[in-house]
Amino acid sequence: MDDNQITEDLDTFRSINGFTQEILGNIGRVIIGQDGVKKLVLISILSGGHSIITGVPGLAKTMLVKNLARLLDISFSRIQFTPDLMPSDIIGAEIVDIGDDKRKSFRFVKGPVFANLLLADEINRTPPKTQAALLQAMEEKVVTSGGQNYELPKPFFVFATQNPIEQEGTYPLPEAELDRFLFNIEIDYPGSSDEFEIAKRFPDMEKGAPGPIIGHEKLGVFLDFIPKVKISDELIRDIVGIVKNTRPSETRKDIVKKYILWGAGPRASQYLMHASKANALLKGHTVVSDEDVRELLVPVLKHRIILNFAAQAEGVTKEDIINAL
Repeated sequence: MDDNQITEDLDTFRSINGFTQEILGNIGRVIIGQDGVKKLVLISILSGGHSIITGVPGLAKTMLVKNLARLLDISFSRIQFTPDLMPSDIIGAEIVDIGDDKRKSFRFVKGPVFANLLLADEINRTPPKTQAALLQAMEEKVVTSGGQNYELPKPFFVFATQNPIEQEGTYPLPEAELDRFLFNIEIDYPGSSDEFEIAKRFPDMEKGAPGPIIGHEKLGVFLDFIPKVKISDELIRDIVGIVKNTRPSETRKDIVKKYILWGAGPRASQYLMHASKANALLKGHTVVSDEDVRELLVPVLKHRIILNFAAQAEGVTKEDIINAL
């Protein structure tokens, strides 16, 4: 690597470090508390990944994602998932266009998925057929309609929300779709002091919300820089070992054999390694440490593990098993 490249990388590293602190501070002007959640959302963005945010209504899930898009100066779109939502309501549809010469032709009208940041609100309230409309978009960053592929804007992120309480009228997300989400981010009730501040500032929570910090072009530079963060082969082997130990057929761990029906796939290893690099950068480090990985084990693995009946009967949680590993 030549001197110019090293200097450029150092400048980018300093920019990312300053940006992450600035954006966390600005989000804090609108979203009170929830520091762990805000950190995971930012790591998800820097990793170029998609995430599920799970929490009861009223915890500012939508406000968090909307203000993040504003700070990043990227396009934002929100879809309220309902039982009658159709795939065309997400990706768009071919319509008949009649020209001045009275000739008919088909024209594709883009749906709300064509945005840099898509908020899929209450994603589990729509049937699997409609949920599946997001699969290609999340994995390939394109959608197909009428046999034609249409590229989505770059960068492209999906944040989905779920309500863990109300299960009536919901549809469990297929494992194939869950596996495409980098994190399952759980948001809990705020502490007493935070809730006091939230109540005090109502209804002007978003008054004076900060404007854009960077544009999507600069964000693209940051996303390209993440793979340059160093991680040792030994730590990668540890990551792969942890993921393989979640699979009953590939582990000697009694707790896994006893309580897990199905473990995490190879995508979990890839995502955990990449997200750990973003976590290291968030702390101002250029080399991934054990702690950077350990902090992300639960949000990366939790939605990729399926417990059996014995675990449910005995009250064993996914967090219990992941922490044991």
